[in-house]
Amino acid sequence: MAEFLNKPVARRTFVGGALATGVLAALAGCGQKGGTDTAGSTSAGGSATGGTLRYYINNPVCIEPFNLQEDQGTQVGFQLFDSLTQYNFEEGKLECLACESYDVNDDATEFTFHLKAAKFHDGTDVKAANWKYGWERIVNPNTNTESPSVIGYHLAMIEGYDALAAGEAEEMTGITCPDDSTLVVKLSYSYADFPYVASHPALAPIPDCAKEMEQTEFGLAPVGNGPFKMDGEWVDGQYINIVRFDDYYGDKAILDGVNFMIQKDVQTAYKEFQAGNLDVSDVPVASLATAAEEYGESEDGYTITPGHQFLNGTEPSTYYLTCNVVDGPFTDVNLRHAVSMAINRQAICDTLFHGSRTPADNIVPPGIDGYEEGAWEYSKYDVDAAKAILDEHYPADADGNRGLELTITSNQDGGHKEVMDSIISDLAAVGITCVADTPDWATVLDRYQKLDYQFGRLGWVADYPIMDNFLYPLFYTGNGDNRAGYSNPDVDEKLMAARSTVDDAERKAALQAVNKEIGEDMPVIPLMFYTHTCVGGSNVAKMYLDPQKKADLSKAQLVEA
Repeated sequence: MAEFLNKPVARRTFVGGALATGVLAALAGCGQKGGTDTAGSTSAGGSATGGTLRYYINNPVCIEPFNLQEDQGTQVGFQLFDSLTQYNFEEGKLECLACESYDVNDDATEFTFHLKAAKFHDGTDVKAANWKYGWERIVNPNTNTESPSVIGYHLAMIEGYDALAAGEAEEMTGITCPDDSTLVVKLSYSYADFPYVASHPALAPIPDCAKEMEQTEFGLAPVGNGPFKMDGEWVDGQYINIVRFDDYYGDKAILDGVNFMIQKDVQTAYKEFQAGNLDVSDVPVASLATAAEEYGESEDGYTITPGHQFLNGTEPSTYYLTCNVVDGPFTDVNLRHAVSMAINRQAICDTLFHGSRTPADNIVPPGIDGYEEGAWEYSKYDVDAAKAILDEHYPADADGNRGLELTITSNQDGGHKEVMDSIISDLAAVGITCVADTPDWATVLDRYQKLDYQFGRLGWVADYPIMDNFLYPLFYTGNGDNRAGYSNPDVDEKLMAARSTVDDAERKAALQAVNKEIGEDMPVIPLMFYTHTCVGGSNVAKMYLDPQKKADLSKAQLVEA
């Protein structure tokens, strides 16, 4: 391994730009899922129609729209369900998906979506009422009283959201259906970026059959409107099988199906891949450089083709430490600043990820319009500054111990153990004792949600590639993804003011200002900006994994035997 430590893996950069420009104009362009058609690809041996792709995932939290909150479940849900719009990263623009077009009023408070004719996997028609039901189902606390959705906040700008979320109403008054092919969404304030929100994979229609099914039953075998349908039920911890839906309204899937093979960790998955039992797998951090050399780097960082099978494209995503700012030692902002500056991000990126990741200087990554280098003052490595803060607030005794005993919570698969070990070592160097707490991933998320932790690792992949999506979900008071428990009324007020600003340049400037204010409070500690670390087998003729880590598997192809 040592011979590869100084051989960085080249990173590919996704297309960025002014993502919201011109959103107030009526949009009439239509897209297919994935944006770019890969059906015309060529490869050694030719590309085949049909076949089953074997794709590694970790055990998801949820695979249907009700609670698509993490990338493993979202990968499956993305194949089964279509949202109204989608962002085409290759062309740098938002496109229609399940709608033909949409219209927007002058102050961006009302959006009218004109729906394509489509069918659900059970053969019933997709109607506007199914979109209304699907969206309200996420927000309604009575949908699942034992385990409510944590992603309803995406729709918080719609009229009637508060009443429905509080259990005081049965619907959102801002969603209406003039006819079966028209969905009208009225907002409680101007929000020009709403069409990007509508691209979230969870904002999909739900068929009437779900109303007659138990939540668990629908969750194991969801009925969607996407290019693939379920083949049997999700077998927890083992597999999820999907097959081509031949009545899909768009281009039919090229593959016969996909076998999502659930493995306990990435190390196990990669061994299965190397043994020929998987076609697509993540790569353990210790194997990144060797995988790039052995399988060949992708030409664009995002597309697998024979001989260019290792994906290393940059992502609109940030790896960070979430801090419990409600209870425990991290209620002290001085400690948060000191811990952040004690962590050698560059060493983690170079040593563990072989230069394939870059140190994070704030929560918003490069490529997102509005990113500013160094926006968070304390998101850097400065061990002398860290010691100065600690000396003032946590002076060391004769043995160099500061009386700080911290616990860092994280799952250990996927290379996270090595990252946590590096952080623990960095903290020891400034006199802080830190130990690891290592539950499974589902338990980690549950503990974070209940604020039953001190600090621990998380990652945020943009739900839609706009700056607002990094600030509002993670830092607005009470949002489900605000795992820090952070609440700053001034930040809340400024976030809402920025969201309701129609002018693109003014909105960006307002978000940049509030981003700096959040950086001063530092409820989370940004560590790295992500890149893909995925590899495909030589039998994969072509597969595109977009910067958000969503693969349009309907366009994927296997090599002809």
